[in-house]
Amino acid sequence: MKDLSVTVKSNKKIAENIYMITFTLPEGAGAMHGGQFVNLSTGNGANLLRRPLGVCMVEGDDVSVCYQVKGGGTKYLSTVEPGRKLQALLPCGNWFDVDDYEHIVVIGGGVGIFPLIATIREHYRTKSFYSYIGFRNIDAVCLYNELAKSKKLTITTDDGSYGERGNVVSAYLKDAANVPADVIIACGPPVMLKVLKQKLEEEKIKVPCFVSLEERMGCGMGACLVCVCKTSDGGNARVCRDGPVFNINEVQL
Repeated sequence: MKDLSVTVKSNKKIAENIYMITFTLPEGAGAMHGGQFVNLSTGNGANLLRRPLGVCMVEGDDVSVCYQVKGGGTKYLSTVEPGRKLQALLPCGNWFDVDDYEHIVVIGGGVGIFPLIATIREHYRTKSFYSYIGFRNIDAVCLYNELAKSKKLTITTDDGSYGERGNVVSAYLKDAANVPADVIIACGPPVMLKVLKQKLEEEKIKVPCFVSLEERMGCGMGACLVCVCKTSDGGNARVCRDGPVFNINEVQL
């Protein structure tokens, strides 16, 4: 993990309120994998806390992360122009380790799709991905070409304006009997992950499942304890340090 001054290469809107920022590293920071994140400054002194953003693409010394404009910090970040210097702590956290699996089911919703895309990009040449991706509506659909690296891709929207109408958990369950799955990886809104856990238990689907949790963070290194989540045994875990990827049975959702 390194704290680097990175140079913004591009910062563009890719969907409704969604931006992709690409920055160039001044030096190597080690391998980066899907599930890991970057703790990135906004460039605005009024918003001192950095934003934890999942790694989406890595190409040489260029790293791309995506973010949703929700508050003052991300709104300012969306105005940052190429050439600007930002501080980035990276790579942070663990990742979706799929080395031992061949057939991988991917379940993602909203801004949770980006670390999943990084995992698909890293392994699609040697592994088969069966992806179920949910968006709010057609205006939120993005990075289709990256998702299409999957062997099978199902896209759902809440209003049916693109792909199937409905939610991704139901879409997967409808196919589960016919989709080979050695492991499930998922990232998305807490309610999506909670429903996924419930349905896997109800349907007695015993496939290992790993989820990436999204929590507010301060330091990104495990010191401030802002991102603590509850574990299934009643303990606590730091999402930034112990995660963000956990076995779905080991955390409370």
